[in-house]
Amino acid sequence: MNTPTSPSTLQSKSHALSLFNNGIAAADPYLAVQRCLSVENQKLILLLNSDDKTLYRTENWSKVHLIAFGKAACAMIKAAQEMIPAHLRSGIAIAVTNDENVTAIEGVEVMSASHPLPDNRGLNAAKKCAEYASLAQKNELVLALISGGGSALIPYPVDSISLADKITATHLLLASGATIQQINCVRKHLSQLKGGGLTRLAASADLHALILSDVLDDDLSAIASGPTVADATTFGDAINIIKAYSLWDKIPLSVQQHLEQGLHGQALETPKPGEPVFANTTHTLIGSNALSLKAVFKAAQALGYHTIIYNKQLCGEAKQVAETWVQDAKQCLENALDKPLALLAGGETTVTLTGNGRGGRNQEMALAFAIAAEKYKLDNDWIFLSGGTDGRDGPTDAAGGITDSNTLKRIRNAGIDPLAMLNNNDSYTALKNSNDLIMTGATGTNVADLQILLIYPHS
Repeated sequence: MNTPTSPSTLQSKSHALSLFNNGIAAADPYLAVQRCLSVENQKLILLLNSDDKTLYRTENWSKVHLIAFGKAACAMIKAAQEMIPAHLRSGIAIAVTNDENVTAIEGVEVMSASHPLPDNRGLNAAKKCAEYASLAQKNELVLALISGGGSALIPYPVDSISLADKITATHLLLASGATIQQINCVRKHLSQLKGGGLTRLAASADLHALILSDVLDDDLSAIASGPTVADATTFGDAINIIKAYSLWDKIPLSVQQHLEQGLHGQALETPKPGEPVFANTTHTLIGSNALSLKAVFKAAQALGYHTIIYNKQLCGEAKQVAETWVQDAKQCLENALDKPLALLAGGETTVTLTGNGRGGRNQEMALAFAIAAEKYKLDNDWIFLSGGTDGRDGPTDAAGGITDSNTLKRIRNAGIDPLAMLNNNDSYTALKNSNDLIMTGATGTNVADLQILLIYPHS
């Protein structure tokens, strides 16, 4: 397709949204699970690498227990149920997901829980997952289907910490600007399931995890806080993270006491790499942000854009990242464009809450980009999209934001100061008034965020 030199804003937004949807489609969890499972001579075969059919695992398992948790849990367990012969299915099949992604599935106990902050429903679901994992015996397989969001959806704090205290600690970390890896380090050391805890419970059986990644670098120990993966972090690391964000005196006393007990060897550490508990545990990465970004790249080229990967692992404070991106875009434009340009990124930024508004990291980045584009006089026509592949950005019903060179004008015409909105972390209100929210609804997958900047030559 030949893209016009100066398409209308409506057409440009249509392009950006189409590219975003290509990225979401590439992370379809149902298809990803089915690609990794097959049956031969009544035996289940598990691909260890979704791109290499010569790497696989198979045993004479008498039963397969299905445990799924995360935003893609329903789609993943449905695919697994359909692929595994009835005589191998144990009758234990549980899926825990957020309210937006709940789907009834025959033969599966589907439980809903809160995200991003945990709730009692999640605690009850986590206890059931732990119970089912513990029931698995030798010559049986626990097939764990893991996707983003699992950290919040299956909270199972150690006995000395109440769920309310764990929620308080999680909320403080989420609002502090801590990275997802740092937050997960703390979560692991307050939990009975995270940081290899699920593997420890299922140690009598074999375990294999099919994992849909929502983190940078596809670090398996960080996805859903790594319930089936060895944890290299320590109680000391968790304490240092909390203190680095000046939260030690704010977190509940029960959390302080447990972490200090762990530091002195008085509480059980998470299982470490090389420990025998992982001898019968394997994993397959079935989808990731990198694969989705690759799909967006191909789609942008097909639309006629000169396409560049700006950053494969975009991270940092959302509004600062947006400002830097505008400055880098200006440098790209030092030589006149002869065709439309697409700059693409994937990753996960953070937001430090200083105000009391509504929004998420993607909406904040989209608004910040528009403000920085005006500040640095990015005078080419442009479209900037930042969206969460799960369809939900922070505690809002939007997936993110899609701004253009007239966004600030529309916000001001509504009687709103864009910069004041940004400073109050109220990007949702600002973008709602400019009609620049992305509303996809729950997508059933979660591979972090995608960013798309489209820039057009001057007419």
